[in-house]
Amino acid sequence: MTEMDSKSLDSHKSGSLVCVGTGLNLAGQITVLSQSYIEHADTVFSLMPDGFAERWVGRLNSNVRSLQSFYAQKGEVKNRRDTYAQMVNAIVAEVRLGKKVVCALYGHPGVFACVGHLAIEQLQREGFRAQMEPGVSAESCLWADLGVDPASSGHQSVEASQFMFYRQSISPAAYLVLWQIGLAGEHTLTKFHTCSDKLQVLVELLAQWYPLEHEVILYEAATLPVQSPRIDKLMLKDLPQARLTDISTLCIPPSEALQLNEQALAKLEINADDFG
Repeated sequence: MTEMDSKSLDSHKSGSLVCVGTGLNLAGQITVLSQSYIEHADTVFSLMPDGFAERWVGRLNSNVRSLQSFYAQKGEVKNRRDTYAQMVNAIVAEVRLGKKVVCALYGHPGVFACVGHLAIEQLQREGFRAQMEPGVSAESCLWADLGVDPASSGHQSVEASQFMFYRQSISPAAYLVLWQIGLAGEHTLTKFHTCSDKLQVLVELLAQWYPLEHEVILYEAATLPVQSPRIDKLMLKDLPQARLTDISTLCIPPSEALQLNEQALAKLEINADDFG
């Protein structure tokens, strides 16, 4: 059999995977298309923020398997890389059986969620159909709840620990969003919390661009219709003492105004006075 013949056969494998997002707010932020995929799947793997969401997905399809069981159980120390690998293996195995599989993840299935990406990449290498549908992410909720258009000054978006571990170049004239602030500085992938000492290191890093008295925002999207989002404003220097959870996000508004690039404007033959 030639390589071309093999590829032709692979393209007709019956199993498939679609990764969908259910949004952050239970039942209200899922797209019609994503809900349809869940309803018509042979098998649905789900990872939801709470039992309410799990039960809601279960009402859409009678064969739903929670991925929560792959996380470390009480008293167990487990690297999250191992957890994610086990999740991917479970999803891929079901597709190999010829099933129409859906992986339903809360929020956007590809934003700060590696399982969908890993499963899709592996299955596509094996010749299966695998794709991702977009969902409402925490970032989408953040801009809506804060009443901010990030286009007003631009924004930068970085995972908090990544921001700490690698050299970064930040513009204090733009919004800065630091994700998973509740895990800031945690590198072992075995814990789900940070500590005040690590947060103090983060504050010291941020102080390169922002005054310690600069107002920042701790944000948590609502996950139930009866909830309100958490929008707590505090000074940067007070961050180490703040109450954080695994869904906390730090949003830092600009501390400086945008500065005109006069050299670029001159080349574009634009008068700086046009900007008031």
